[in-house]
Amino acid sequence: MKTIPPLDKKLELTLQHKIDHKTKPLGALGQLEVLARQIGLIQQTLTPRLSKPTAFVFAGDHGITEAGISPYPQAVTAQMVLNFVRGGAAINVFAKQMGFELHIVDAGVNYAFDDTVPVLHHKIAHGTQNFLSQAAMTPAQCQQALDTGAKLVEAAVVSGSNVFAFGEMGIGNTTSAAAIMSVLCGLPASQCTGRGTGLDDAGVQHKAKVISQAVAAHSGSLSTPQAVLQYLGGFEIAMMVGAMLAAASQSAVVLVDGFISTAAALVAAKMQPNFLQYCVFSHCSHESGHALMLQHLGVTPVLNLDLRLGEGTGAVLVYPLLQAAVNFLNDMTSFEDAGVSEANA
Repeated sequence: MKTIPPLDKKLELTLQHKIDHKTKPLGALGQLEVLARQIGLIQQTLTPRLSKPTAFVFAGDHGITEAGISPYPQAVTAQMVLNFVRGGAAINVFAKQMGFELHIVDAGVNYAFDDTVPVLHHKIAHGTQNFLSQAAMTPAQCQQALDTGAKLVEAAVVSGSNVFAFGEMGIGNTTSAAAIMSVLCGLPASQCTGRGTGLDDAGVQHKAKVISQAVAAHSGSLSTPQAVLQYLGGFEIAMMVGAMLAAASQSAVVLVDGFISTAAALVAAKMQPNFLQYCVFSHCSHESGHALMLQHLGVTPVLNLDLRLGEGTGAVLVYPLLQAAVNFLNDMTSFEDAGVSEANA
C-alpha cells in the first residue's frame, strides 16, 4: 500500500485569497469555502475539477449474526445485492440522480451469485467467521480484501475518476463497526452500540454484551489497526479500507458515508494518519455512536439528515455541495473583476 503524503499546504494561502476575494463577505459561504479549499489542496490547483464520480458498494456477510445481534436474517444481504442489481435501492436512485457510476462488489456474501449477475465478483469467502470465538478472517483474507479494494479504485482512477463515494451492505456489520470503534476509540461497547436495522432496547444491550465479550476475548491480539480489522471486521469493511486508502494515495476525494463507512475510515486513519486530509465526511448518521466516532476523528460532517441506511447514500447525496464549492471557486467573480468595492480594512 502506498504511503499517503500530507497535503502540500503551499497553495493554501493562495486558495484562501482567491476565496476571500470573491464577491461576498468573508466566510459568507461557510462550509462550502472549507470544501473548496480542501479540494483545491487535494488536487494541488487553484481550479479544481470533479471528474467521473464513482460509488462502490461493498457487500459481505458476518459470522457474528450467529450470536443473535440482528433482527434480520443473513439472507437479506444477498437479497439486497440483487435489489441493487435491479436498480431498486436508494443508492441506485441517488447515484443516478447525482451522476455517479455505481459498482456493487461481492466482497464476501454468503450466497453463490451466478456469473451473469452484474456485480464485481471478488468474493473472499461466504461470510466471515463468528468473531466471538475466533478471528473474523485470516491475515491472508484481510490482506486480500485490502488489496482488492485498492485495485478497484486504482483502475477507476486510470479511467478518469477523481472523487469516490463508499458504501456497504451486510447484515451484522453495525456490530462489526461498533467493535472496531470500541477498540480504536478506547470506548466501552455500550457507547458504540446502536439499533442497527431496528433492535429494541434489550437487543441493543445484548449486542453490546456480545461486542464486549469479543473484544475481551481477543484483547491480546488487537495490537495494530489491521489486526483489529482482521479480528473484528468484515470483508466489505476491509475492502472499503483498502479502497479508501488507495483513493487518497491517488489524490482523489474520499466521500465517507455513515457509521460503518466511518469505521472503515477510522481504521484507515489509524493505519495512515494523513488519510483524513483527503476525506469529506458526508453526514452524521442517526446510528448511535457515529457522532462519537466523528468526534474522535476530529472531523465535522457536512450534513445531518438523520440518515441511517448505509449503502453510500449519504456520501452520494453530499456530492452537489462539492460541485457547488468547486463551481464558486472557479466561476464566481472576484471583487476586482466585477468592479465592486471591498469592505474597508
